[in-house]
Amino acid sequence: MALSLKRSTEKRPKPDAMTMEQHIGELRRRVLISAAAFLVAAVVAFVAYDAILAALKHPYCIVAPDHCSFYVTGPLDGLGLRIKIAAYGGLFLASPIWLWELWRFITPGLNPKEKRYALPFIGASIALFALGAGVAYLVFPHALQWLGTIGGPSLTEILDPNKYLSLIILLMVAFGVTFEFPVLLVSLEVAGVLTPEKLASWRRWAIIGIVVVAGVFTPSSDPFSMLAMAVPLYIFYEISILIGKLLRR
Repeated sequence: MALSLKRSTEKRPKPDAMTMEQHIGELRRRVLISAAAFLVAAVVAFVAYDAILAALKHPYCIVAPDHCSFYVTGPLDGLGLRIKIAAYGGLFLASPIWLWELWRFITPGLNPKEKRYALPFIGASIALFALGAGVAYLVFPHALQWLGTIGGPSLTEILDPNKYLSLIILLMVAFGVTFEFPVLLVSLEVAGVLTPEKLASWRRWAIIGIVVVAGVFTPSSDPFSMLAMAVPLYIFYEISILIGKLLRR
């Protein structure tokens, strides 16, 4: 009895011709691939735990080179720290795959003009997020030093690795997200919601808003991190005005 099997290379239907069930199946396939990539990357991060922890602990060792050790108070703290690093590391290491799967799921529904704009915006978003995370990593030693002295000389500092890891990851994510600011502004300019002239007229209010955002979104609440976030955001604001004028031409 002959069985008719679909060829794996069969061309998929166009997005506007796909049924709701086909869309859900396509989404499920993309999610499963991304989840599998995350699990594999998490295992890699779990094995490379020592190297990742050393890299994340480096800012602390800059501030306290003689005693940059962590202290745990419970028997499960070490396991919890390793699982947390595996999860964060897996998400980071698998990011090229799940971003690619997300892109492949979205692009069939875009027209050629939208695809032409989407690629530069996605590339700029990834680069700016990485830049923001890098700035946070570089400024973190100054934040640690300030936080360690603000309580006064009578305090002896003993750092919990889980709290330390949460703070540095949160700071890097906060910087990465806020550094997407110019992508948002340029997107609004491309859509015609904002104009370079309007942004230029809002410059004074923008400075105040940027300072407020830097104060609210900086997890460590130290002046060095606030300044390191506020200054680039204002530079990005001015660059967005210039990009808007160039796009108009």
